[in-house]
Amino acid sequence: MATFNKRGYKAPKPKDVSEETPEVINDANSTTAEVFNSLDEGASRTEEWVAKNQKFILSIIAVIAVITAGYLLYGKFVVEPKEEEAATEMFQAQQYFSEATASPVAADSLFNLALNGGEGKLGFVKIIQNYSGTNAANLAQYYAGISYLRTKKYKEAIASLEQFSTEDELLSTVALGSIGDAFAEIEQNDKALEFYKKAIETSTNDVLKPVYLLKAGQVALTLKNKKEALEYFTKISEEYSDSNEARNIDGFIGLAQ
Repeated sequence: MATFNKRGYKAPKPKDVSEETPEVINDANSTTAEVFNSLDEGASRTEEWVAKNQKFILSIIAVIAVITAGYLLYGKFVVEPKEEEAATEMFQAQQYFSEATASPVAADSLFNLALNGGEGKLGFVKIIQNYSGTNAANLAQYYAGISYLRTKKYKEAIASLEQFSTEDELLSTVALGSIGDAFAEIEQNDKALEFYKKAIETSTNDVLKPVYLLKAGQVALTLKNKKEALEYFTKISEEYSDSNEARNIDGFIGLAQ
């Protein structure tokens, strides 16, 4: 139903906010002024503190600059030449190591030369001692560990390989697996299994992984943990059937069942 305005009726004028709420506007202006005053006061105090402690601030900046420059100069004139020198010194030891791993003939004597040096060059042991903190010394820990393992110095192998660190997957896998081998040789089978597991977890390599799966399974059998051994052997059978380790895997699976 339609409705009509009464004759003579006028709608009220909208209230002018600026006229209706002068107190609100005054309060807002006052608050804004207080904020800016506070900021000005804060800035003034900061400027006063900076002016008062200018010598201290400049001293701190100078110290930071000296430390940064020193670090850069140390890297350029100390670390880099030391790295180059270590790598040069280690070349002959690496040659001995390569020859020893390539041929079983006189391997022990070659590994010993790699460890202790020959032809006027340092072996891995002295590289580690004389060039501590360099990449060459870190790599020498790996070479030394494998050399100790191959010459049946198992505790020394463990100690050296545990000092080695790398982001390279292959080297890391072999280092962990070799620690496992050394523990297995001294019949610490719990520790051997621990490091074989680490090698398995680290590796994505289709050649290396089944090697350590088999070793883990064999050690698990020795520890009379057939269920765990069966898991390793089954994984080889199902996922690495083309590997060398898979050739006789059915026999190991039978032992674990």
